[in-house]
Amino acid sequence: MIRKIINIDEEKCTGCGICAGACHEGAIEMIDGKAKLVRENFCDGFGDCLPSCPTGAITFEEREAAEYDEAAVNKAKELKNYQNGSHEGLVSGCPGSKFMKFEKKEDSKNDISLDRFASHPSRLEQWPCQIKLLPTTGDFYNNAKLLIAADCTAYAYANMHEDFMKGKVTMIGCPKLDEGDYTEKLTEIISNNDIASVTIVRMEVPCCGGLQKAAQNAIKNSGKFFPWHVVTISRNGEIIE
Repeated sequence: MIRKIINIDEEKCTGCGICAGACHEGAIEMIDGKAKLVRENFCDGFGDCLPSCPTGAITFEEREAAEYDEAAVNKAKELKNYQNGSHEGLVSGCPGSKFMKFEKKEDSKNDISLDRFASHPSRLEQWPCQIKLLPTTGDFYNNAKLLIAADCTAYAYANMHEDFMKGKVTMIGCPKLDEGDYTEKLTEIISNNDIASVTIVRMEVPCCGGLQKAAQNAIKNSGKFFPWHVVTISRNGEIIE
């Protein structure tokens, strides 16, 4: 059948993998360092991947293509969600974005293993942690406390792991450096999962307002009610709000 479908210009493609992560249907994969439309019947023609491409390598075209198969897409999504929940997430873009959940040991006076290599153990509970790379659904979101933090906060605030990351699903981003807005993805995450609370940690600089606004809009768009608050970090690493 003739229908609208995406076209990827391999010469313009830099292999960043962002489009593969933006394609909710899983129609795009990274092969030999380039983005490829590997499942025509998974491409719905809506083009979520277009605005995510930093080089403009993706465009629409009308041509003979397999009909969009919603049932197959939903089945693939269910499989992906199951694998994410069992800590075996599928890789849709860069291989480094494969989902992992870390089992953290509880602190104990009788357990010195945490102090063997570092006096302050990492409190990161999952990988990836970049907002743009995280899946939108998964068992790890069940009753989760979300930490939505600006990239720079972890460098400015010395005790970020213990005071904010511990016991939370960490999601980081920078609205000044990343293309696009986080609102849509955060809305999808909050709407489709059982979220217990949201903590937004930002820097005092104006550009961090974009992250705060996206998180607040996502909470509002979800129509859900749960505790949430905003913490602002100063440039010299102090909590000022």
